[in-house]
Amino acid sequence: MSDTIPLWLPIAYTLFLLILIPVYWRHYGPANFLWFSDVALFSVCIVLWTENKLLLSMMAVGVLGLELVWCVDYFGRLLTGKQLLGLSNYMFHKDKNLFLRGLSLFHVFLPAIVIWLLIEWGYETRAIYWQTVLAWVVLLLTYFLTPPKENINWVFGFGDDPQKKIPPLLYFILSLFFFPVVVYLPSHIILNWIFN
Repeated sequence: MSDTIPLWLPIAYTLFLLILIPVYWRHYGPANFLWFSDVALFSVCIVLWTENKLLLSMMAVGVLGLELVWCVDYFGRLLTGKQLLGLSNYMFHKDKNLFLRGLSLFHVFLPAIVIWLLIEWGYETRAIYWQTVLAWVVLLLTYFLTPPKENINWVFGFGDDPQKKIPPLLYFILSLFFFPVVVYLPSHIILNWIFN
């Protein structure tokens, strides 16, 4: 372990995951771990132990922007009481206990850790290609192994519910291109500009 990452951080992060995994498994089921943010949560744990700059950069290009939008949505509603985008709606559902909702606050510390490590290590430009491959694998697993009502990673429609305007398979194929073109490419350009 280098001087960049203090030992307490990967230990605390791993302990957090050891609490989160069984709780999420019980309340949401194993398919929930296919969400891109959950994939990033586990990947950053690997980064903290291995100091893998490419994996860090993959998570940055893949989910950092989305995580920051989630934070704006969450804190915006927390401060104003008004729904902004709806990404964090579940955090305000009274049917979910506070502990369960509290675990989802990883959306707040995850981008903070990613940004801090990007400042320390820089951004690996190959990340966009590897993240695209990883995303396609995750999206394929999500589409074929999860029910449409869960709509994980929005493979069945944008938002909470599956869409019905175009054939589901066509929508899924479009989603395979949506993430690399609309999310990853702009993120790649911004990350390369800021951190390199």
